[in-house]
Amino acid sequence: MSFVIKKSDYSIVLIYMKIIKLQGMSLLGVDYYLFQQINGSAGHWAKLDYLGIYLAGYVQYPLVGALLIYLFLGKDRREKIRNRFMVFGALAAALVARFVVATSLYYFFMRLRPFATEIVNQLIPYDSARSSFPSGHASFFFALAVVVYLYNRKLGAWFLATSALISLARVYVGVHYPSDILAGAIIGILVGWLVYYLLNRY
Repeated sequence: MSFVIKKSDYSIVLIYMKIIKLQGMSLLGVDYYLFQQINGSAGHWAKLDYLGIYLAGYVQYPLVGALLIYLFLGKDRREKIRNRFMVFGALAAALVARFVVATSLYYFFMRLRPFATEIVNQLIPYDSARSSFPSGHASFFFALAVVVYLYNRKLGAWFLATSALISLARVYVGVHYPSDILAGAIIGILVGWLVYYLLNRY
């Protein structure tokens, strides 16, 4: 009797082995392991690197530009007013999350960037003196996306997906750990929800 290991079975075994490996790690160990898995892919495929660089540093501009267009859109007066509330609320939430909450935390948590302490595949230049935790990009764009989503589910889904890609790309290019992104995303989500709640309460 012979046993044939299918490719799918082999993949399941690899995943199971990785889960076991993660269970034996500290939280920082898991964080660094995930960083290695994501950033380790950089530098091998030029097209993927270009995409990662674009998402990490440039897609933010057309994203905000697309949001600003909604200042002038609307079928009627009521929808135009709602869209303007969405735009101003999203921008307000993003600014508070990034420049108030995240910036305040930098004074309490000084975490060096991955490229400042490890050998990484760094694809974009960045100031090593700036704290890595939490991610300012994640806090800004998740706050923005959450407010947009709460006003417009379809549009907001695109903004949330783009925010996730921006955040993942920041790890891919070597300037953030996954936990920086997670903390920034939590800040953004909470601030976004709070701003939406306040705008619709008063």
